[in-house]
Amino acid sequence: MGSSRVVRAAASVFLALAAAGCAHDRGSPAAPPTGPRGPGPWHRVFADDFRGDRLNPARWTTCYDWNQGGCTNRGNDELEWYRPGQVSVGDGRLTLTARRRTTRGTDGRVYPWTSGMVSTGRSSWNARPRAVFTYGYFEASVRIPRQGGMLPAFWLMPASRFTPPEIDIAEVLQTPRLIDMTVHWRGPDGDERATAGSFGPVDFPARHHVFALNWERDALTWYIDGEIRFRVTDPAKIPHVPMELLFTLAVGYPALPPPDVHTARMSVDWVRVWQH
Repeated sequence: MGSSRVVRAAASVFLALAAAGCAHDRGSPAAPPTGPRGPGPWHRVFADDFRGDRLNPARWTTCYDWNQGGCTNRGNDELEWYRPGQVSVGDGRLTLTARRRTTRGTDGRVYPWTSGMVSTGRSSWNARPRAVFTYGYFEASVRIPRQGGMLPAFWLMPASRFTPPEIDIAEVLQTPRLIDMTVHWRGPDGDERATAGSFGPVDFPARHHVFALNWERDALTWYIDGEIRFRVTDPAKIPHVPMELLFTLAVGYPALPPPDVHTARMSVDWVRVWQH
């Protein structure tokens, strides 16, 4: 993903750089162990199990802070206008719902889709972020939608609002059977760069999977269901700035939804962040 206040190179370009994992769908194994995989000691600094029937406003906002009354990500030319009504909590999970419904944004544009997102960032431009993190172990149980044309993502964006850097813990850029894991950074000449890994094929939409990232000063390590799937150790690529945590269900990037797709849902059972 990326901020609408910066120019971001198309993520599809980076897929050519991906270090693809090799996995085969073996059905629905037992739930993987959770919690930090790296050496500790660790202490939990953020968590939400989404109990009750409403989103906790002390932990989450439902938009980027550069718009009022809804928002989108123009940097990717996405089709959705994010609205709070597309975010719900019930039955112990957070649900983000995308619908093919013409919506006029407060920016004056008309969007063919509406969708949901949550962030630990600011409610408005001059407000303080709810929670930001520099390094840590980030983990969530997420079920991604099966429908094409969706870009579900679990990711980290700088509290400064300017990207890169950016860390995509788990997102779908090709097919719901592949999870992409990416770090974005700025090169010595100021150009935007990225390194990505992909893992699959697995029928990820069939159930919730646990996606995690261990962000250390000297390494980034991605996990899927408790197993290491991608790792970056080049010091030039590792961020060292505070970041907010986001779940977003974007629409229409990098591909348009098929004409017969009218809705899609992304759900999150829980999310946790540890630091040491």
